[in-house]
Amino acid sequence: MTASIPPHEESTLGSAPALVLVAHGSRDPRALSTVRALADRVRDLRPGLPVHLGHIELNEPRLPDTLTQLGPAEAVLVPLLLSRGYHVKQDMPEMAAEAQARTRVAPPLGPHPLLVETLHDRLVEAGWRTRTDDRTRRASAVVLAAAGSRDPDSKLDTTRTAHLLAARLGVPVIPAYASAATPTVPEAVRTLTARGHHRVAVASCFTAPGRFATQCAEAAPWIASAPLGAHPAMARLVLHRYDQTLETRSPMQPELASA
Repeated sequence: MTASIPPHEESTLGSAPALVLVAHGSRDPRALSTVRALADRVRDLRPGLPVHLGHIELNEPRLPDTLTQLGPAEAVLVPLLLSRGYHVKQDMPEMAAEAQARTRVAPPLGPHPLLVETLHDRLVEAGWRTRTDDRTRRASAVVLAAAGSRDPDSKLDTTRTAHLLAARLGVPVIPAYASAATPTVPEAVRTLTARGHHRVAVASCFTAPGRFATQCAEAAPWIASAPLGAHPAMARLVLHRYDQTLETRSPMQPELASA
């Protein structure tokens, strides 16, 4: 009797479905270089796994073009998005439905402890102190800055990430948004300041640099972390979502079910 092959071992045989990283896209040239670097890190972690990149808008290659190049092959689409929302539930399934590729969609990257690990490390890089006295800790707080969406599931996911980050840091963390949802980053900063927190950091919950990430960082009264980028934990999270999706063992479909 032949034993089943785990997804991470299956890739070494060249039979694993392709992994398609799905980025939003940005006019900021740093965004494309960032997601390409993340794709390279994923390839380094899983040699032999076909890793492709597709964008929803603004950058090449576009997701429909990437799926067309795959032909009838199997693929798992991993959104480089940090919560549920319109792009995951509508844009990606519609684009995939027009392609021959047999696809599954992975959940967005957040919430997850590996996302929180990356957020924590980016804050430390920006100047957050992991060891402080009680007085400094009581004065400290974080605004978790995210893109925002009208979808209530998106806000729920971001709030969950904020709770996980608060537990990791031991200080209050308020989620805030660049668009389509409230509070804004300046509003969240004012709320925390009114509560007596005078060391307020902004944690950038964006995959790559772009207009929203820049605007949110500029609103920081103290330090602001860099976008998540090609952090090693992000690459591990991408592969976790890929493996998680394969382990559901649902059949590949020519169109995506909403996530």
